[in-house]
Amino acid sequence: MSPRAGNAGPHTLAFVESPVQLLNVLEWAHAHAPGAGLTLVVLSPVDPMTRGQLRRMSELAREEGHTVRWEEARSGPTAPLQTIGGLTALLRRAHRVLLGDPFSRYVQLLLTITRARDVVVVDDGTATMEFVGQLARGERLVRWHRKGGRPGPRDLLLAPVSAAARRRLTPGGKRSVEVFSSMPMEDTPPGVTVTANTFAWTRARFGPPRITKGADLVGTSLVETGVVDADAYLEAVRSLAAKHGAARYFAHRRESTEKLHRLAVETGLQIIRPELPLELIARRGPIGSTILSFPSTVVHTLPLALSGTDVRVAVCDINPTWLTEHASPRAQGFLSGVTDTARDAHRLAAVPAV
Repeated sequence: MSPRAGNAGPHTLAFVESPVQLLNVLEWAHAHAPGAGLTLVVLSPVDPMTRGQLRRMSELAREEGHTVRWEEARSGPTAPLQTIGGLTALLRRAHRVLLGDPFSRYVQLLLTITRARDVVVVDDGTATMEFVGQLARGERLVRWHRKGGRPGPRDLLLAPVSAAARRRLTPGGKRSVEVFSSMPMEDTPPGVTVTANTFAWTRARFGPPRITKGADLVGTSLVETGVVDADAYLEAVRSLAAKHGAARYFAHRRESTEKLHRLAVETGLQIIRPELPLELIARRGPIGSTILSFPSTVVHTLPLALSGTDVRVAVCDINPTWLTEHASPRAQGFLSGVTDTARDAHRLAAVPAV
């Protein structure tokens, strides 16, 4: 372990499945235990872009003095069993567990094994808002874009695991639960400690950025998750780019190659697939003087990461007519809530839906 790691005290084990989760583990460590190392387990997905960003983020974590353990957790039918078996000893010894996605079946299964008395949930984007609300209301854990549908066979099979994980995520006895978040929380479950993620590590590590003229547009995976119609989304992007003089489009890591190719051809935008989470890309620069985004995590995180700069973040509402017939009944309300809370918290400019 690097000399910078210091004395970590009670053993801390973190599980991440996305670059943003890993970034927020680094932010938690910077805020709670500067100089102290932790063990960070990457449950690697199969998506190449996500894997690439996770590799780069893992390099940054090692530079900060943390131990990174890369697990090919989805490399084949037996991979989950092998991964869990290899992690059981670590889970048993851990005093504190950090996790980024309480909705993940993988993470829920790992939670049933650990004896850790301290559990910390770091941001996995706007889903954290939904998780805290569901915990406060005593509801089962269901991702917002799936809520309203009937549970499938897999959901029913894993229901006992999900219920057990939910109990582990509820404070009680000697067990503490913390949510480390940059998101606004309307309902806080009794006994849960909410601490603010201000992106202090990001600001200290990178920037300030060089700011260019014009606008940059941030992509979203709402088409890929079946919430927004592809044709409506493309027209919205085209209109926003033309109106605001945007030249670059920062793709979400889950956006399909086919959709991005169509965007490039039909809008003329330069498509950029970032090698790091957008908060770090924007902080390093160069970045446009205006950043346009649809409702997503970045309308909460970018104002914090870019605090002290002259970059303006603007958010565009999702027009209800863009939603697909398969979209969850909760979709419009949830997305509007993301927009409204970001405007209230950061005084963001509003861009009318086209």
